[in-house]
Amino acid sequence: MSTTTSTAATPGSEWAAWHEAHERARASEHGFLAITSIRWLTGTPERFDDAPGAWSTSDQGPVVQLDPGEWIEVDGVRVTGEHRFGPLPERSGTSVLWLDGGPDGDEPVIVEVARRGGSDVLRPRRPSNPTRVRYAGTPTYPPTARFVVPARFEPFEAPREVTVGSVVDGLQHVYEAPGVLTFDLDGPRSLLAFNGHEDGLHVLFTDRTSGVTTYAASRSLDIAAPDASGATTIDFNRATNLPCAYTEHATCPLPPAENRLDVAIEAGERLPV
Repeated sequence: MSTTTSTAATPGSEWAAWHEAHERARASEHGFLAITSIRWLTGTPERFDDAPGAWSTSDQGPVVQLDPGEWIEVDGVRVTGEHRFGPLPERSGTSVLWLDGGPDGDEPVIVEVARRGGSDVLRPRRPSNPTRVRYAGTPTYPPTARFVVPARFEPFEAPREVTVGSVVDGLQHVYEAPGVLTFDLDGPRSLLAFNGHEDGLHVLFTDRTSGVTTYAASRSLDIAAPDASGATTIDFNRATNLPCAYTEHATCPLPPAENRLDVAIEAGERLPV
């Protein structure tokens, strides 16, 4: 007896394809699992064992001073000596290439230079980092229609600036919140929404599973842009872990107090293995 598999995507197959793509990006050669350290730059030049040059910063932005024989590649151009990156906007960054010679040949290391919580940081990303090499995947709850819920976006008169904490003590992040998402899931609920990718929305949340079967600090969820009436859909099956669930070299934001849901969201990604 033979069977035929439909080529039409089912909700389950669409979710599986989405999560496989998310996992590939997470474990990519220079993804966040490849980060070997986070360095908080100061006005005093410092050398680090996982990046070339001596690094410092000021109100004019990060600076690297490379020794003779050292070089980095910036936007495809080889740079020697001193390089100034200029002031970086908050939550932005740039990346440079460094070929680190070793017994197995040159390893392409991406050195991320970024602005987080009002500070300039350096994060080298090395493909051979053990965190990436040993990564075995992230378990999830089976996708279910129970956690795909209709929602309504209620915009504020003007976007509000919202300050949230971070997994790094003393660090804060500032986001723009255009409004609130309201929905029903075992009772009326709401989530403060931040501006997301393109026209969509983004939320950070915790729930009754947090610290039990899911990552304690927060999970993240992208939501499609609402239509003209404010209608959209929240698919908790696509809730994902933030980088801080996998590495101590992250500066992940914590959810606002409004987004601590008093319900068990048994959907999306679970605690990493």
